[in-house]
Amino acid sequence: MMNMKKAKTLKYNPTRIIVLGFFIVVCIGTILLALPISSADGKSIGLLDALFTATSATCVTGLVVVNTMTHWTVFGKIVILCLIQIGGLGFMTFIVLGLMVLRKKITLSDRILIKESYNQNSLTGMVSYIRKIIFGTLCIEGIGAILLSIVFIPLFGFYEGIAYGIFHSISAFCNAGFDIISEQSLMPYVGNVLLNVTIMSLIIVGGLGFTVWLDTIRILKQKKKKNWSFFTAIQRLSLHSKIVYLSTALLLFFGAVLFFLWEWSNPNTMGQLPLGEKILASCMQSVTVRTAGFNSIDQGAMTEVSKFISILLMFVGGSPAGTAGGIKTVTLSILWIAVLSVIRGSNYTHMFHRNIPFPTLQRALAIFFISLITVLLITLLLSFTERNIAIEHSFIDILFETVSALGTVGITTGITPYLSPVGRIIITIAMFMGRIGPITIVIALARKQKQNQIQYAEEQVIVG
Repeated sequence: MMNMKKAKTLKYNPTRIIVLGFFIVVCIGTILLALPISSADGKSIGLLDALFTATSATCVTGLVVVNTMTHWTVFGKIVILCLIQIGGLGFMTFIVLGLMVLRKKITLSDRILIKESYNQNSLTGMVSYIRKIIFGTLCIEGIGAILLSIVFIPLFGFYEGIAYGIFHSISAFCNAGFDIISEQSLMPYVGNVLLNVTIMSLIIVGGLGFTVWLDTIRILKQKKKKNWSFFTAIQRLSLHSKIVYLSTALLLFFGAVLFFLWEWSNPNTMGQLPLGEKILASCMQSVTVRTAGFNSIDQGAMTEVSKFISILLMFVGGSPAGTAGGIKTVTLSILWIAVLSVIRGSNYTHMFHRNIPFPTLQRALAIFFISLITVLLITLLLSFTERNIAIEHSFIDILFETVSALGTVGITTGITPYLSPVGRIIITIAMFMGRIGPITIVIALARKQKQNQIQYAEEQVIVG
């Protein structure tokens, strides 16, 4: 009887099913990429490197041990693109899509899984939510593909240019960072305004989160119907959307300014570029380190300060319920608001005239510290396993690689192809944890505990 109860708990535990679902997708991708038909030389890449690439694609990271453009065949690139799309939208989206196509009933268990997958607070309207996500994604990726095709068709021909436009639009929107147009990512196109602006726009929109999309569309409809002013419409946005928009804007702006200042005279990155291209490259760097993985300047040649700034931005990442990774902008904002509340002497954490619930603050603290501890542990492990790799590297390069993997960013200072087998396994695990979320992994592995309803007496302790 007890075993049946445990089996039932495992079967219907949404968190464990989500983790298992992503793991199955990675395994299928690994098998397909390990086939000789996937590699241009007609030889299997091997299970370890296939696993690394499949995990990087499914977890929309972008770290690679072989060059995506030259190593993979058309079949291999299609497999990678499919993994990126599944990983970006979440495997539950495609399960629900399949059920809708087959006209099967969406059960309560399916709705619970959708709710957990997208961090929603209610089961109401989950199927409609998925429909809107799919439609919105196709529209945005379609527009991105058209704009990118305008750039690629003159360079690669009509059909290949369209294929490249579709691939990079999906990769950018899903914040994956895989590219097949050069061996140096977007560095040869650092001055191409249309290419860079389109890629940046796709990254930002994908990183805002689907919840913000729907909330913004709802407000725009009401604005038109009720003839609201622009500021009234902003005020009617949900607290979540306001925090996402404000934090995203601040991080992007200050990130671009700091990169511009520190790389201005660096001859190996922006030093030789005209002023306009320096500004464009600074903006691209600020956007891409927010979990995208494309780069228009040499990451390994940046100053140590710029690498540190990149690490901080990678750690934060994008926003919840989207295609981005990291601890998320809302998590950082809630913690910052809590600090300001202490400074002001307030017992409440509030923003935009709304109080943040205490359980939300607890979750933000848990996400921050679990992620921070995970970064430190993996960095220490890699510092030990990669002591004798083929290229010279510093501690900050190892830290950069770790945060890039956990934040599902996918940019590197150049050490990824030279990682040892053990190092590749560690980074593979880090990428998987980054996509699922460290706190989700902990919850999935932990035994379900009964909620403690006992209220204990308070006692003061000294802090600070």
